[in-house]
Amino acid sequence: MHLSEMTTGMARGDEDAYARFHREYQPRLYRYIYVLVRGRADAALDVTQDTLLRVIRHAREFHCEQVFWDWLTCLARSAATDHGRRSSRWIRRLRSLWSRPPTVPPTCAVEDVAPLVERALALLPEDDQALLTSKYTGRSVRELASERGLSEAAIESRLVRLRARIREQVLEWKHHDPE
Repeated sequence: MHLSEMTTGMARGDEDAYARFHREYQPRLYRYIYVLVRGRADAALDVTQDTLLRVIRHAREFHCEQVFWDWLTCLARSAATDHGRRSSRWIRRLRSLWSRPPTVPPTCAVEDVAPLVERALALLPEDDQALLTSKYTGRSVRELASERGLSEAAIESRLVRLRARIREQVLEWKHHDPE
């Protein structure tokens, strides 16, 4: 199979053409990318994967080996640039979080928030109130799911959303009326 047959097959989505491409070009491409990312093996693997995805997305026919290799290296450089941007954004975000002074949540006794929790619970629909009450009076998620004909994951997800609504409501009340 010649280069033009392989690249035409890749453009059509032929698995054999991609297998040949991977076998013949992936090691060389990885070495190129490894140098491009200055020897960081984890980055080289990520960028190689991104490059291979770009090859799949933009596959087309090539007749000349040098033009094909130039196209691959262009995709690799573009993937490396995008990887660098993503990484630097993540690092900047982490640094900004590290530079902030730690926030200590205000302490409050259960007695202080219990009436607010009860008040927030009363605002929920009856079915949601019953679900939360059942869960916190000893019923298992499995039992609740079985009774309601839902999956355990669905019940867990619903409980998470309900607890978040109550928490937000209590925090809003505490913020507006700190006592």
